[in-house]
Amino acid sequence: MTVSTLICLGLGYSAEHFVDLFGGGFDRIFGTMRSAERAAVLNAYDGKLRALVFDGKTATPELGDAIGECDTALISIPQDEHGDPALRACGDAFSRAPRLRSIVYLSTVGVYGDCGGAWVDEQTPPKPDSLRSRERLAAEAAWQDLGKARGGAVAILRLAGIYGPGRNALMQIARGQARRIVKPGQVFNRIHVADIAQAIDAAFAHDASGIFNVADDEPSPPSDPLVFAAQLMGVEPPPEIAFADAAPAMSPLALSFWQDCRRVKNDKLKRELGVALRYPTYREGLRALWEEMRRAS
Repeated sequence: MTVSTLICLGLGYSAEHFVDLFGGGFDRIFGTMRSAERAAVLNAYDGKLRALVFDGKTATPELGDAIGECDTALISIPQDEHGDPALRACGDAFSRAPRLRSIVYLSTVGVYGDCGGAWVDEQTPPKPDSLRSRERLAAEAAWQDLGKARGGAVAILRLAGIYGPGRNALMQIARGQARRIVKPGQVFNRIHVADIAQAIDAAFAHDASGIFNVADDEPSPPSDPLVFAAQLMGVEPPPEIAFADAAPAMSPLALSFWQDCRRVKNDKLKRELGVALRYPTYREGLRALWEEMRRAS
């Protein structure tokens, strides 16, 4: 009987939700993190998940052995100023992994750059306008090159703005952290973390190769989810703040999100991977999250 083994390089928000929702399909799961304390806590439980420490610089022998045992790999570690940490430290191990058949790399729709609000799909040439996005695009290409060299499948999932449990407009309002910034003409796509998990599962199930946009059906102004969340909660939405007034206090990273405007198509995700979004717009996603919050209170 073949043992199915998954390794998650970067067991963060999206990868954790994938493991929670679809981890039952694997016999063994390895997941990396920077914190030795968090790894120890996870390893204290008698489960199929084995937590490994990865500092982003050096692959331990234990991590190298885990890569050698896996047949599927989920890569969700972002690039740094020196490139892709996972490839830099573990590229040789992945190249030699005898059982590895499928890699899924989590990227971002940010690689398309600013499109002036136009629709983009996977055939749209990327034109990243920030160093961070250019480095991300280079990481995509490097993982695809590794797949070609070893003859394995590599799916690049370009994610829209992620939201879900603990990370959403409802929580921002409840914590008093919501800022209703208005920039005329600006729209964003979003994606619920459960739909990211669905997309990852479908990519593995199809041994998919290529690029797939993972975004919702309705790009909309950034303030719309806050207004809708406030309606669900029965409170007044935060006051509007003009982007020009908010921009001086924004970090360079935050500003980079606001400099890009595009509408992202997800037809390929549905057509080729058969993904039916649980939350096709922020409204379905926020309603479900609100019900969860009410049940937990």
